Formats: sequence, C-alpha cells, structure tokens
Amino acid sequence: MPKAFFDHLVFEKHLSKHTVAAYKTDLIQFEQFCKNQKINNLLSVTSKDVRRWIIFLLNEKLNSVTVHRKLSSLKAFYGFMQREGAINDNPAAEAILPKKQKKIPQFIKEHEIDTLFNDTFFENDFKGLRDKNILHLFYLTGMRRQELIDLKPQDIDYSREVITVTGKRNKMRSVPLPAWLLNQLKDYTTIRKDYSPEGHNLFITEKGKPLYPKLVYRIVNKYISQIATLQKRSPHILRHTFATQMLNSGAELNAIKELLGHANLAATEVYTHNSFQKLKNTYNQAHPRA
Repeated sequence: MPKAFFDHLVFEKHLSKHTVAAYKTDLIQFEQFCKNQKINNLLSVTSKDVRRWIIFLLNEKLNSVTVHRKLSSLKAFYGFMQREGAINDNPAAEAILPKKQKKIPQFIKEHEIDTLFNDTFFENDFKGLRDKNILHLFYLTGMRRQELIDLKPQDIDYSREVITVTGKRNKMRSVPLPAWLLNQLKDYTTIRKDYSPEGHNLFITEKGKPLYPKLVYRIVNKYISQIATLQKRSPHILRHTFATQMLNSGAELNAIKELLGHANLAATEVYTHNSFQKLKNTYNQAHPRA
C-alpha cells in the first residue's frame, strides 16, 4: 500500500486519524478480496473488479452507508494513483451504488437527561468529575468523540465563555458554554494537575494518559445504559440529542449546522425528522381547528 497516498490524506486532505485508519482498513480488505480473485496488483484492477467487490460487500449484509464509505476509499485511492500517473483510469470512478438508507437519529428524552445529570449519579472523585464533564460537554456542545479526545486545557476561554473545538479537516469552531459548566471544568482542571501536570490533553486517565476512543465509548455507555433503553449508547447519541433538542427549542437549522461543525446543511437536515414536538407546536398554533 503506497505510503504516499496516506501522507496525502493526512497532510493535504487533513483527514483525521480515525478517517485515515478507516481508509487503510478498507483498502486492506479490498486487497485481500483481490488476492482471492487471483489479482495480485491493485493497479491492474478493472471497473468490473470493483463491481464484484460491491456485490461481495452487499452479499455480506453490510448496510449501504458502510458500502458507500468503502467505495469512497477506493475512489480516493485510485483517483490519487491516476493523478500520480500510475494508472490511466480510475476503475472506481463510475461505480454505482444503491441509495443510502436514511436512518432517523436516535436521541435521549429530556426526562432521561434530567436523571443522567443528577449530581448523585457521579462519584465524588477524579473519575466522577471527569466523566460528568465529558457527558456535559457532549450534551451541551454536540461535539464528536475524537473532538473531545483532542481537547486541550487552553481550548477553554473562561473570559469569553467558549470552547474551541477542532473538527474534521482541522476546521476550528467556537461553541458557547454556560457559566456553571465553566466553573465545573475549573474544578476538574484543578484536580487534573495532580494526575498529569505536564499533559497536553484536557481529559486523561488516572495514570495521566490521554483518553482513547474505546474508553470514551465505555464511559458514555456506562451512564446512558442506566437511564435509557436505547440500543445505541455511544457518544454520538448525545450529539443527536443536542441537535434534536436545539431544533425543538426553536434554534435555526443553520446555527445548529455551525455548532455541530457540519460542512453543509444537508447533514444537519436529518434532525428535522426528529423534531416532531416543534412540528406539533406549529400545527397547534397555526391551524384554526387544532
């Protein structure tokens, strides 16, 4: 696998470590598929081979979103190799996929959120205070898991009452924080110094090491599983909850887009399917017989 391609993703496309790792996994899987088809050189792949790969993935019962992502990895790889002059045509360029399945995002109900943030829910120690701040930040900012992991203490501006979030492609955005959460974060950062005085990351383990994705997932899952019956209990559920409750409370879609760090409005519009309460309120106010 050419190192130059992954350098291109990191240094030119500014993709996150998580995304680059996903591309690498997709290409390794495709390479193994090719070997099983007696194709030993990725640069000799044809459009017919790519179509066989898509059929193979669909037969494996992967959902259309995952298949789309894997095809995107191929298109990016072969597009790069074409620009480098290694091949004449991109064999993945014309591949056609079924339409993506549109799933309505799950979210936590408001009364469950009230239970989640009851002060007695968290232990009165370093981990308890850390976990409480993690869940509050997810819920009050809508940030992504990797964005939270990458936070630094200096990203919090106490005077302006905002936190700077570094999103996909290193795009930075400022998200407001309430005064009470800033005070809670101050309490945490004071205790944090005892565990990692020189550490760069805001959130750390008891050994002073930066958090990693699976640990953040386990932290969030631990608390959400106690208050909600949702099948999915990942940090992204709190992002969905943030967006849905903002929309239900009257926030403009474009403002939510900026807070979430979406590149375009289409990604944010998925939350309009969840905003039944807002739709119901509008109906009751506008319809003469409602």
